[in-house]
Amino acid sequence: MKDTARKPFTGYHIAAILIGFFGIVIAVNIYMAKVAIGTFGGTVVDNSYVASQQYNEWLAEAEKQAKLGWAVEATRLAGGKVRLAISEKAASGLAFEVTAKAQHPLGRAPEQALRFEAQGDGSYVSRENLPSGRSLLHIEVRRGSDLLRTVADIP
Repeated sequence: MKDTARKPFTGYHIAAILIGFFGIVIAVNIYMAKVAIGTFGGTVVDNSYVASQQYNEWLAEAEKQAKLGWAVEATRLAGGKVRLAISEKAASGLAFEVTAKAQHPLGRAPEQALRFEAQGDGSYVSRENLPSGRSLLHIEVRRGSDLLRTVADIP
């Protein structure tokens, strides 16, 4: 049998192990932070205190909208246009003024304004085509002083 001498475990070895370990941890953290920042669409509200002061106003507006009995269903048509169907209860022959803003859910694409034309059956079709991909539509339906604001998810 041959006697082989083992090399001693020195401070250089432990330093290399620690530097390698923490180097990997720091690299992964930097990568994850870059990915998180790249997919962050922005803030929901700029100042949460000011938003909290408007909470009762928002509740009153939501209650007023609920009393209108209006419902809006949004669908994407084959050509890329958007169709908004307003509930029959609300479609009493009087015209609505309908507008919408399309946003990418993560804020990756610029906001796009959509204008709508009445179709005569209580539905409205956008003049502009919606880009492919998922969008959030911030819809406003107005008749006189009555206003409905809603958000629809368009896949």
